[in-house]
Amino acid sequence: MNIKNSRILLIILSVSLVTLLYFLILRGPAEVDSNYRLVMGTFARVVVIAEKRNTANRCIEAAFAEIYKVNELMSRFKSDSEISIVNREGFGRAVKVSDSTYEVLQKSVSFSKLSDGAFDITVGPLVDLFRSSEKTEVAPGPEEIAQAKAKVGFEKLKLDDTNKTASFTVEGMRLDLGGIAKGYAVDKAIEAAQKAGALGAMVDIGGNIRCFGAAPRGKDKWLIGLQDPKTVENPNLQIPGAGGNDYLLTLKLKDRAVATSGDYQQFVIINGKRLSHILNPHTGISAEDLSSVTIIADNATDADALSTAVSVMGIEKGLTLIEKLPDTEAILITSPPDSKLMKTSGVEKYIK
Repeated sequence: MNIKNSRILLIILSVSLVTLLYFLILRGPAEVDSNYRLVMGTFARVVVIAEKRNTANRCIEAAFAEIYKVNELMSRFKSDSEISIVNREGFGRAVKVSDSTYEVLQKSVSFSKLSDGAFDITVGPLVDLFRSSEKTEVAPGPEEIAQAKAKVGFEKLKLDDTNKTASFTVEGMRLDLGGIAKGYAVDKAIEAAQKAGALGAMVDIGGNIRCFGAAPRGKDKWLIGLQDPKTVENPNLQIPGAGGNDYLLTLKLKDRAVATSGDYQQFVIINGKRLSHILNPHTGISAEDLSSVTIIADNATDADALSTAVSVMGIEKGLTLIEKLPDTEAILITSPPDSKLMKTSGVEKYIK
């Protein structure tokens, strides 16, 4: 090859390389949105940033596989789930459970101790009582509440760390992981997406959200809208993010999780009165002081459990608890008619 041809070839290669680099920069990583899927009694969504579209799709399916797995293990509404088996047989014998279920049970007890019992997964009898009352449209009386409360108490749940078993000390006890399982599923989904090759991802299960890594194109952080409870007409039927809601503020997050609990999200109506699905284990009735509790934490499991705990604890005790916890913040909205917004001292850095 002569010098002239070599120069021409070099020019062609240089132009091709520049064109390729320009194309790659312009195109950038692929961003794929799963859109909403119905699971765990709510809507779930996964958004993945990856080098290639097929990798992003693989990450999404890996994330949903973990979500479905958690639901199969921990749903009270599946008769063959581990939690249902514990609920049926836990008083008569110690029931062996999977590592995942046992991990959630352990974490649940830890949060119960941290919150002085405000968070309690043994609240199942009270939940069932209020669900029955919704059907009959008759509020439960003091005697019924007292009978249900006698079967509630995290100290009555016995865990065996060696054999990974769970059992009850009182007949009729029932577990309800509604205040922590979704957050745990979000964490497991994020882990699965990372292992499958995601550069960044956001997982949302009914308002329990965690994001990591690269954000959508044009943004350096993931933006999460916080709903204004006063503008949500029928949250039980609404797909998150589908429109119709006004946002009170927007959070900017990276490698963080956020969870929101409140009486505007899930509730029952008895005798024309709206009652929160979040029940106070101490009183046996709905938590009523706060309309919305949003927790920002390192992981979704903690954020989920703490949002429930603070909803029960109320403003003063709830804020005091969160202020003591490292890398954890809270945004509270009091119940109507005041509907005041209250925040922990370090939350401003997350508000856009």
